[in-house]
Amino acid sequence: MSSALNLCAIFGLACLGAAPACAAEAFVSNEKGNNVSVVDTETYAVVKTIATGQRPRGIVANKEGDKIYVALGDANSIAVIDVKSKKVVDEFDAGKDPERLEFSPDGKTLFVTNEDPNMVGFIDVAAQKVVGFTRVGVEPEGLAVSPDGKIVVGTSETTNMAHFIDTATKKTVANVLVPARPRMAAFSPDGGEVWVTSEVGGGVSVIDAATHKIVGHVGFEVAGLRSENIQPVGVNFTRDGKLAFVSLGPANRIAVVDVKTRQVEKYLLVGQRVWHGGFTPDDKYFLSVNGVSNDVSIIDVGALKVVKSVQVGESPWDVAIVPGAKVLGAKVLGAKP
Repeated sequence: MSSALNLCAIFGLACLGAAPACAAEAFVSNEKGNNVSVVDTETYAVVKTIATGQRPRGIVANKEGDKIYVALGDANSIAVIDVKSKKVVDEFDAGKDPERLEFSPDGKTLFVTNEDPNMVGFIDVAAQKVVGFTRVGVEPEGLAVSPDGKIVVGTSETTNMAHFIDTATKKTVANVLVPARPRMAAFSPDGGEVWVTSEVGGGVSVIDAATHKIVGHVGFEVAGLRSENIQPVGVNFTRDGKLAFVSLGPANRIAVVDVKTRQVEKYLLVGQRVWHGGFTPDDKYFLSVNGVSNDVSIIDVGALKVVKSVQVGESPWDVAIVPGAKVLGAKVLGAKP
């Protein structure tokens, strides 16, 4: 998730040279398992399975990295997991059918796509209360927040639009028509572009964040696969903004895209039906979440190579990655508490 990108800097992690560095832990939401698997990226093992409410999907870490927030679609709520204890410590209302979650940069607001009522919700984190919402198109799913926190983008699968919403006024400032069934949106790290994946359209639309105009397109071709089997879903940028990792659904591959040229550098074969993914806080590893094979593929970003597959729960959907509990407790680094 996007909140993981700055956690190394926030905690002053030296990253120690261990493999993987920063002793990261990945919290994987299992949509049909009704739980979250915790994967230790040093040992490549599931160290804990945490029961949640019904249909966990979107999952994100808070700014401090000590809490994980999970959207429970069939419970109409958000569960809060404590990273150290690995227990659900709270749960609160999120509106009907929450799907994806993203924090504002200051960590005070949690944005949520509510798929059934067709809206993007605004949640006051401290009060644990929905304080507003914006009506969008039919079946909103994708969600992205600009680096300055001024704009949130929601994508509506059936209306085929990316909706740009002013976070101060909660008003829509632009609706951008994109190819069929947009699933995910992501701002480039510099905030200049928004990349929107289209599952049925089979590509990525590159939108200028200032003008709201489509300025480019990323297409995909995989030898031996029909075009209808290439269905982009998740998209994640490296922290330096040079590469984008695009999850290609039933193509069972991650496409590694050069952001500047918008050309695919490599296709990486992962598990079956890859939905979403995320980078470890140091950007050295990428974890792809594979919904049909019920596993997570761990990719060495420098080598662009899959190095391990880890079995998780039933129908894994998304992942939030944070420094492990030992790092949070300053035990690994020997830092002052």
